[in-house]
Amino acid sequence: MNIAKWMIPKVLTAHLREDSTVRQGLEVFKKHGYTAVPVLDEGGHYIGCVTEGDFLWHLLSTGTTDLKAHERRSIGSIIRRDFCPALGIDAADEVVKDAMMNQNFVPIVDDRGALCGILTRKRYMEYLATKADS
Repeated sequence: MNIAKWMIPKVLTAHLREDSTVRQGLEVFKKHGYTAVPVLDEGGHYIGCVTEGDFLWHLLSTGTTDLKAHERRSIGSIIRRDFCPALGIDAADEVVKDAMMNQNFVPIVDDRGALCGILTRKRYMEYLATKADS
């Protein structure tokens, strides 16, 4: 599979930095309606995803929905780094298939671990459909 052809490039993908505030993260989720967003370090390397559930647990632990209060905490403090593992841009078809069966999207990274984009389940199904037609 040519992942680069089927993935959504980083420039078209919502993502957060680990030093973004929780408030900024909540605003990104509200704007786009996503359930999970990739998180990058300051060098653009993929470090994990933050989910709606991560925000919910954070809100419950702080006991407030006041957005000002969430400007003091960073995304890095609520992210689960082992959630939504990334694949290399040259991942084998079988590896991609296994990942797509377990995740709504898969972050795609280059050899340095920098985010290149995401492969969504929809895009993967489109790939499978074109492969079946040929």
